[in-house]
Amino acid sequence: MFTRLNDIHQFLGAMDLFRNRMNSIFSEFDRTYHPGTAWIGTEAYPRTNLSDTGDNLEIVAEVPGMAKEDLQVKIQGNYLQISGSRKTDAPEGFKTHRNERGAGSFSRSFTLPYDVDSTKVEATLKDGLLKLVLPKAESAKPRQIAIQ
Repeated sequence: MFTRLNDIHQFLGAMDLFRNRMNSIFSEFDRTYHPGTAWIGTEAYPRTNLSDTGDNLEIVAEVPGMAKEDLQVKIQGNYLQISGSRKTDAPEGFKTHRNERGAGSFSRSFTLPYDVDSTKVEATLKDGLLKLVLPKAESAKPRQIAIQ
């Protein structure tokens, strides 16, 4: 009887190992490979936070090591696009032994919950954080209706 229980235990252990390996295969299935770089996940870049502060929407995006000349922000109605490109910072004529900071272009688009007044948008870049203050359009602001 103990032999049979041991066989079942070994079989279940092998099935558990197989399930874990299959899970790891499928968790890496959506990763893309770029020549000369390590495997890069498909998670959204830049990482952002969106807050509603009442009259404004505020977006803070992580763009470390990027200059304001390398970033573009476009807005129309409730559609926002942040794009940019990061260049390699390796000096010419030198051999690179390790390259963990990726170079290339990115573009991230958002459908905002409200229309914004694009003429009053403020954008600042400080310490690798791009902060956008997007004033809500008058049509998107709540109005108090007087009851007669």
